Order: sequence, then structure tokens, then C-alpha cells
Amino acid sequence: MKLTGFSFGKLVVDGDEYTHDLVIDRGRVRKRDKHPSKKYRSPYGHTPLSLDEDLPWKCKRLVVGTGAGALPIMDEVLREAERRHVELIVLPTEKALQLLAEHHARTNAVLHLTC
Repeated sequence: MKLTGFSFGKLVVDGDEYTHDLVIDRGRVRKRDKHPSKKYRSPYGHTPLSLDEDLPWKCKRLVVGTGAGALPIMDEVLREAERRHVELIVLPTEKALQLLAEHHARTNAVLHLTC
């Protein structure tokens, strides 16, 4: 999987341009459905990543790209990663993409493209 052309609100994956948050699940790309997490927005000031979303847990490592650092991760997600023995790596999206380029085997991702 080739991840290129990242800029605010845009990412090119294998030649296809995406302008919304993404989930990479075992090599497949889909739009992040953040609607289930919107109810938690008020305390965070931003829609956080929560267990209410369909997170790609079938992996050894889950990389979360936080945009420029604005995407909050709820504590329950951190605990669930530990419970599942999934290494959770939280980085600004630009750095997350670099990590994915280097270490993609058995790695899934949630990528926030704005903020």
C-alpha cells in the first residue's frame, strides 16, 4: 500500500485521493465513521476516537494518526488495546504515515486528516 500526497484534509492511497478520515484494515481502506463518537465531543472539544467506532483490532499494531495532534483518544481505547495485546501507537498523521511506510506488516491504522 502506497500512502502519498498527504496535506491538510487529503491523502492519496494507491493512487486514489481521500478527503476524509480513513481506516486501514488489513490492507483495505474505508472511511472512518466517527458518527458513533460524536456524543463524546463536548468534553473534548473535538470528536474523539472511541470504542463505539468500528476500530480495526485484527492486527499486531494499531497506528492512530491524530492530524496535527488534535484527535483525542478516549482512555477506553487505550485499555482495550492493552487487553487485546495490540500495540497502540499515537502520532501526528504525518509521522504516522512515515511509520506505516516503514512498518506496515500486521499493522492497521486510523488516520485523521485535518486539525
